[in-house]
Amino acid sequence: MIDRQLQTTLEARLRERPAVVLTGPRQAGKTTLARRVGEAWNALYLDLESDRDRGLLAEPELYLERYLDRLVILDEAHRMPQLFPLLRSLIDRARLAGRQQGLYLLLGSVSPEVSRQAGESLAGRASYLELGPFGVLEVPDEERLWLRGGFPESYLAPGEPQSLRWRQDFIRAYLERELPLYGARLPTETLRRLWVMLAHLQGGLLNLARLAGSLGLDGRTVSRYLDLLADLLLLRRLMPYEANVGKRLTRSPKLYLRDSGLVHALLGIDSLEGLLSHPVAGSSYEGFVIENLLQALPEGAQGFFYRTRAGAEVDLLLEFPRGQRWAIEVKRSLNPRPSRGFHSALADLQPERAFVVYPGRETVPLGGNLEARPLHLMAQLLISG
Repeated sequence: MIDRQLQTTLEARLRERPAVVLTGPRQAGKTTLARRVGEAWNALYLDLESDRDRGLLAEPELYLERYLDRLVILDEAHRMPQLFPLLRSLIDRARLAGRQQGLYLLLGSVSPEVSRQAGESLAGRASYLELGPFGVLEVPDEERLWLRGGFPESYLAPGEPQSLRWRQDFIRAYLERELPLYGARLPTETLRRLWVMLAHLQGGLLNLARLAGSLGLDGRTVSRYLDLLADLLLLRRLMPYEANVGKRLTRSPKLYLRDSGLVHALLGIDSLEGLLSHPVAGSSYEGFVIENLLQALPEGAQGFFYRTRAGAEVDLLLEFPRGQRWAIEVKRSLNPRPSRGFHSALADLQPERAFVVYPGRETVPLGGNLEARPLHLMAQLLISG
């Protein structure tokens, strides 16, 4: 059993609020985490994809009102949207009886749908958390995590062939079953081509017209599918930082498939040696670092990138709730010397701190407010505040 960083936060939210909504991509470990928390809370677990458990809820009000003194975990909660108004009523009933904490933990793989249903019915009663795949602070082998990605069954597979096969099956399941459930109408092969193109474009600027033209589709269709992948927490749009620096700025978002293991599976990369010799290695590592650091951000902080037409660039610009900014460059090199474009960006933005994240093992001062840090130490710095 691998400890998840989110567990402490999840239990704290359950002590504060009557309902917590936990979303994340399929197979990221939501059910495992919920069951682990549920053991400590003596929770009732119901899987709404199970016919048996759905049958228990044939008369949901009669059934659930018997458990107002216990935490109830509802897995795949979006499968029964009719429950959400009832949960609001039961929460209000429990409040009148003096119980205001830890009534419901709702799990869902479809973040917007679960959040919309919960937002409409549980406004002011629910807290929201997102669980991603394993991160660099949760598992010991950073290179394995980069190659295989963080989905538990991929990372923990006994060998590289088994890990790659799991990811290939995961991609196939999404293409053939999951995406059509959420409105995908394109042929499976067209969707696969889109995913492969996104893997090749990892970390690149979105050029919707070029992407659509390569697929033989119109821009609105491709945009809709990018939205769907983002909603399913598989794709990240990293937005450009809007700074008033008197420079011509890049306005398009950068696109990253959020799990590096899926990038490599889509490109047929089956070993670390194959990855290091592949043209995608640099951008894959950049996306891997950015995703891990964004998962480590404290509540209220946001991530952007910064790029000017003149070549000034910051791979990840973090803005904290009080307005403090940290600039980060990612380098897949043991020589952590920052680029000229990074120095130019620092002169534009004047961030409070600046870092180069690199695959070394030690923190290296680089002069002024600039230092090089390994990824796990950078993530620890963010989590510790």
